[in-house]
Amino acid sequence: MILVTGGTGLVGAHLLFTLIDNNEEVRAIYRKTSDLNAVKKVFSYYTSEVDRLFNKIDWQLADITDVLSLEVVFKNIDYVYHCAAYISFNPRHFKTLKKVNVEGTANVVNFCITEKVIKLCYISSVASLGKTENESLITEECEFNPNDRNSVYSITKHQAEMEVWRGSQEGLDVVIVQPGVIIGEGIWSSASGGIFRTIAKGLKFYTPGGIGIVDVKDVVKAMIYLTKSELKNQAYILVGENILYKKLLTKISNKLHRKAPKLLISKTLMLSFANFDWVLNKLFKTRRKLLKSTVRNLFKRSFYDSSKITTTTNFNFRDLDKTIERVAGNYRADFHL
Repeated sequence: MILVTGGTGLVGAHLLFTLIDNNEEVRAIYRKTSDLNAVKKVFSYYTSEVDRLFNKIDWQLADITDVLSLEVVFKNIDYVYHCAAYISFNPRHFKTLKKVNVEGTANVVNFCITEKVIKLCYISSVASLGKTENESLITEECEFNPNDRNSVYSITKHQAEMEVWRGSQEGLDVVIVQPGVIIGEGIWSSASGGIFRTIAKGLKFYTPGGIGIVDVKDVVKAMIYLTKSELKNQAYILVGENILYKKLLTKISNKLHRKAPKLLISKTLMLSFANFDWVLNKLFKTRRKLLKSTVRNLFKRSFYDSSKITTTTNFNFRDLDKTIERVAGNYRADFHL
């Protein structure tokens, strides 16, 4: 049997459909606050038999930070896809990030070892990698530097990876995938979903930075392939295309039938907005909307080298234009644009 954590998230929901569609026996955990209807929404992009396939999943109420709740969940499990994570770049959320991403991953690893799981696939992030000089391509060999100006999210994802590598040293077979920004439909509250929401409302400005993009379906395909393969104790970057923000925003705008951003905003102005946002948060306890770490990222060109997985496994990534067309089409349909 296969266990999936984080099944109600973007990658987890798409992964669950693919596993069930492949006639795998699957167990998934969820919390009391989880939105299971979001999983059904993702299923609806693939099939008209949503309820039948959804009900084939053995749903178990559990939390990766609650050891007692995991004892029953891990019984008779052969493979684990660990997708659960907390995503935030706000330093005030560091305690929660540490609890979920690091301690939660340690719990998953420990149960995989004690229950003799055959293989663990952990979905990390390119945020766990180190930086390069002169904006050269980042590879799996770029080691995380704790002395760099890292986000709290990056720190905890790196530490989570250390827990997975610790498991490999204790005899557990593992694979780690490190995707860039994941584009996919259904969970519109995700990071990439936020990009589509913002553009749909109208976006006039862009920044000169750039990022690595990957289709959620490619992430799922890579995870399943690597888990089933004989490859083990390796990490693989998953980035289908490196792209400047202006180009990406223009492509999405065109597919959402919105005007593309034309104005280049300065870093100084955005940092001023971030400082003002910080003041509002301190005075009126408003939710932070723009962090300094976010501004820094928007002005960097962080590009990645995915050749390890493409040369090792003959893996091919989907065309970004087709991905954007598909996801934007589903967004328009969902929000009647």
